[in-house]
Amino acid sequence: MTVTRPARLTGGALAAVLALVPFVWILCDLAALGSPEDLFRSWAGHRFRPGPARAATTLLDPLLCLAAAGTALAALRSRHAAAALAATGAVTLAVRLPGLWAHGTGPLVTALAETALGAGLLLTALVGRRPPAGPGEPVPTRPRPAPAAAAGVLLAVAAVVLLAGEVDRVTGLDLRLAVDRFTGGRSALGPALGVPPGWLAAVLVALHLTAAVSAFTTARHTRPLGLLAGGLLLGTGLAELTRLARLHLGDDIRYVTAPEPDLAALATALYCALAGAAVLALLAGRGAPDAAPAPRPAAATPPPPYPRPPGW
Repeated sequence: MTVTRPARLTGGALAAVLALVPFVWILCDLAALGSPEDLFRSWAGHRFRPGPARAATTLLDPLLCLAAAGTALAALRSRHAAAALAATGAVTLAVRLPGLWAHGTGPLVTALAETALGAGLLLTALVGRRPPAGPGEPVPTRPRPAPAAAAGVLLAVAAVVLLAGEVDRVTGLDLRLAVDRFTGGRSALGPALGVPPGWLAAVLVALHLTAAVSAFTTARHTRPLGLLAGGLLLGTGLAELTRLARLHLGDDIRYVTAPEPDLAALATALYCALAGAAVLALLAGRGAPDAAPAPRPAAATPPPPYPRPPGW
């Protein structure tokens, strides 16, 4: 499916505004914290910074900002941006739903705006698509089978690993804390725009599984969906690696008893980072060209009539 020009312009405008919302929050955090280093440390899970200022954003916000900006460029440059519009809209809508019952006016207004923009991208992708005008019009290419299968395996394993880790965390909590991990509650405090960790894990598992199935079937929408899943997988893996490194190697943190290294969390974070980078590399190349249509057989010459008329 291709996208009409009005839908491309509308989707590009919606995606640009969607990228602008977290960008403004990031600028506010930079002004409050005073330096990019403190903001990066906050995104990586460092919570030992003295002072009243706290970051309102998480690492998810710059990742969504980059995804929305890339979607806006794709919508303005290509008529095949329906999958990118739908993927970005669906993920934004999913991760911002818990913000609708968040505390504070700013986070609530932001959640309302981003859910509306995400729904607008989905609606634009659905309404603005159209079939090719003719056999000569190009269509989105399918990914090459071998890289797509490899990316599908990496994404499927990542989904299983994230799901197993979340189940292990939830089983060690009482019911109230387990529910708060998915709905966001007073026992799950965090940044103002933070997504409840259980909810975020569920969204990422669904995204990775959907992208893996698309890669296994070499669907035409595999590349934008897989690139979005790979980018989020790479970002979350690097953030967790940074958090664990600061937790166990940081010389500015003092403990009465040093925590034991969490080898399972370290292995999960390392796999997510490496798998995310590999998925981006596997799906970033050009897709496989469609097979040329078989030539039509020549029309058979009808046999002469029998008996032949005079003068045949």
